[in-house]
Amino acid sequence: MSLHPLFALKQTSMKRTLAAAIAAATLVSAANASAQTLRFAHVDPDDWTTSKKGAAGQVFKNLVEAETDLTVELYPAGALGGETELIEGAQDGTISIAMVSGAYANFCPAVAVTDIPYTFPSAPVAWQVMDGEFGTALAEHCLQQTGLRTLAYGETGFRHFTNSVRPINSPEDMQGLKFRVQTIPLYLEMVSALGGEPQGIAWGEVPTALATGVVDGQENPISVIYGNNFYEFQDYLTLDRHVYGVDHLLINDEIFQSLSEEEQAAVKRAAVVAGTTGRAIQQFNSAEGITKLEEEGMEVTQPTAEQMEAFREAAQPPVQAYLTEELGDDAEWIERLSSAVEEASARF
Repeated sequence: MSLHPLFALKQTSMKRTLAAAIAAATLVSAANASAQTLRFAHVDPDDWTTSKKGAAGQVFKNLVEAETDLTVELYPAGALGGETELIEGAQDGTISIAMVSGAYANFCPAVAVTDIPYTFPSAPVAWQVMDGEFGTALAEHCLQQTGLRTLAYGETGFRHFTNSVRPINSPEDMQGLKFRVQTIPLYLEMVSALGGEPQGIAWGEVPTALATGVVDGQENPISVIYGNNFYEFQDYLTLDRHVYGVDHLLINDEIFQSLSEEEQAAVKRAAVVAGTTGRAIQQFNSAEGITKLEEEGMEVTQPTAEQMEAFREAAQPPVQAYLTEELGDDAEWIERLSSAVEEASARF
């Protein structure tokens, strides 16, 4: 039996409408499924006992998944690229969350002020500053520039000098020594100001450079010095704490805004706990690492307050002058940080 033409037309129209509705529902479902999974990436190992970012990632995942229906996928050890690639991935949304350190200054230049040498006298002062008004304002500033929301701060820890020639108690002791540094202008400026000869060498080439004498020394946090067996090539460690490295726990803001209010609150809480956990792991490994490095035969020097002031007076003004020129209007963040550190230092 043939259908009335009008009925057939209506049936065809209904089928098309139904097909369109199914397709739309499928797209919405796929979008929701995508929104339910957060991709968290960093460059550190996954082992929470030795890795600050590894510990932070695992804590974040466990808390978010316990409190929400969100799923968190972890991509540690540079599985999705180096820090620059992770930040770019977070900006375009292929990565939801990235936990990064120094590379963020290439995207939000004001971040570089936290690397001004000898700015933070202790970790508790750094925590007060980054978790207080200064850190909140910096996060908002960077959100406007990058589209990335800072959920929390962690730390890579204080950096120290090692070398194979002699103990370093003052800037004069660095004269003539070649130090491997990151290929970042601020670090080159700092070592030059202290009297050393900075050598920008890629990370993968550092052990060979130390073993063959291409450089006399290097600078890194304690956990990196011990974890990479630098004691095999270096005899002297100076605990000068020249730079305090900040970790930034960043989320793509569009992804964050797509979450429900309850999910956003859970993500923010988990991030703060994650950052705090990373700090704790870093502090534990640093304290334990000093003892281990001494057991491996390194001579450890702790400069006096007067000696630390000599380091600060030599390195800080040239780096501040360099950053003032480089940052332009953002140079105001130098003074904002200095004021925040002075206020926080009064509490400790």
